[in-house]
Amino acid sequence: MTDIDQIKESHAAMLARLGGFFAAQERGVVLVGGYLRDTLRSATPQQDVDIALPGETEKIGRELARFLGGTFVPLGAAFGASRVVVPAQDAEFPEEKTQDWTIDLWGYSGTIEEDLARRDFTIDAMALPLSEWEALDSPELFEKVLDPFNGLRDVAQKCIRVVNPHVFQDDPARLLRVVHLAARLHFRMDPETTRLAFQSAPLISQVSGDRIRNEFLGILSMDGARGYLQVLDHLDLLCRIIPELAPAKGVEQPKEHYWDVWDHSLHAVEFAELVTKGHQNSPIYTLVPWPEEREGYFSQVISNGHNRRTVLKLAALLHDVAKPQTKHTDETGRTRFPGHPEMGSAIAQTRLTEMRLSSRGIAAVCKMVEEHLRPATMQQGVELPTNRAIYRYFRDLGDVAIDTLFLWMADHLAAKGPELDTDAWSAHARIVAHILESGTQPRDPAKDERLVTGLDLMDRFQLKPGPLIGQLLAQIEESQAIGDLTNRDDAFALASNTLGNKRFSNDKNETGDQPAGG
Repeated sequence: MTDIDQIKESHAAMLARLGGFFAAQERGVVLVGGYLRDTLRSATPQQDVDIALPGETEKIGRELARFLGGTFVPLGAAFGASRVVVPAQDAEFPEEKTQDWTIDLWGYSGTIEEDLARRDFTIDAMALPLSEWEALDSPELFEKVLDPFNGLRDVAQKCIRVVNPHVFQDDPARLLRVVHLAARLHFRMDPETTRLAFQSAPLISQVSGDRIRNEFLGILSMDGARGYLQVLDHLDLLCRIIPELAPAKGVEQPKEHYWDVWDHSLHAVEFAELVTKGHQNSPIYTLVPWPEEREGYFSQVISNGHNRRTVLKLAALLHDVAKPQTKHTDETGRTRFPGHPEMGSAIAQTRLTEMRLSSRGIAAVCKMVEEHLRPATMQQGVELPTNRAIYRYFRDLGDVAIDTLFLWMADHLAAKGPELDTDAWSAHARIVAHILESGTQPRDPAKDERLVTGLDLMDRFQLKPGPLIGQLLAQIEESQAIGDLTNRDDAFALASNTLGNKRFSNDKNETGDQPAGG
């Protein structure tokens, strides 16, 4: 049995269980939403099922959770919905599952046709009655579907069309959802839907930060994210949800940059996506350090259900957000942007907090924005970064040390654009490979054993407790980590030398002596 066959059997088993549960109240129970839409377009549905039924959903949702061995999750009276989450291991084919099942129950009043008329887009305004669920795997499926708004036609034409002209006024979050849906399905928006979205763009201010976050990160997570960011901009939405980006439009950069700040930022998203896709049989991307485990690294979920790749793209979008405010022409006539990483990090902190990004996500993006130039400062002329510089880099950047290196590569590609110099790019990638190879080596347990303690230092050098002890210990730990010292005598010698230098410096300050030429 192939994987596809096993998935089909798993889905059929879950629908059979749901059908058995709802058989006692078959009247008015229908399959709706993305599961039905994806089945109709011959795509493998995700393990998310939407069911609409008359009346309230809480009681029946609790009963369904017990029946399926899942967990009941109330979604609130405002949504008129309930959710049941069924752990993968409790499903029919646990060894084949990679995600939990989510069953959303939507209550409605009146007729199912009236309920469908309240939905957003025609491709999601279709329903399949419970009595016809067995048709999901049969050629007769299209004949069984309730389709009052020609959703089947739009599925066939790969078109997203509003059910009525008030869709965006009824729920302004749909302004982002329509772009997210187009990105996920690779569908186009019909012209009238596009016009209505543009006209309704100011309504996005009414949408809560968490709903904006969910849809916006969903868009960023898609392949081709730069194109969908441009769609958001054409709809007058992107600078409404991140207004700090607006000043970047038309801000020229030094001749080393092909694009202005705005286009550079969008292309940085594109290249952040591409440098985290592996080698792709490309002469450019085969230079990216991409060992087998790297795909797993960037697939790690770290914030609000999204992985490192998506969070990196968010950092790429914001990495130069403060350039307009910091633009400066120095005495040589050269354009510079002093302090833009630090100011950009502060801007990102404010904006992402309003979006209610998780604390880990905010910390990751802000650290990448603040340190996106750090790798460039590690190179010693034509020499590769030293072990000490690499140690400090990984110590300071912690959880996003690897991610920031990939942001640096994306930044370089977005700076050069079609004028990329392959030799310079090769050297750039070689530096990243060296930093990664040196900085991600397995730790030697012996180097993790502290050679001396603070008490040892105070006893040996008659020191009092204070910040100096911590500074000495950090210096010893660093030198131990890069192999410059291996025993207690070496540690004491380093501390003694540091203390001698400090005392010499203090003596000079007290006597007013100055170095020659000072």
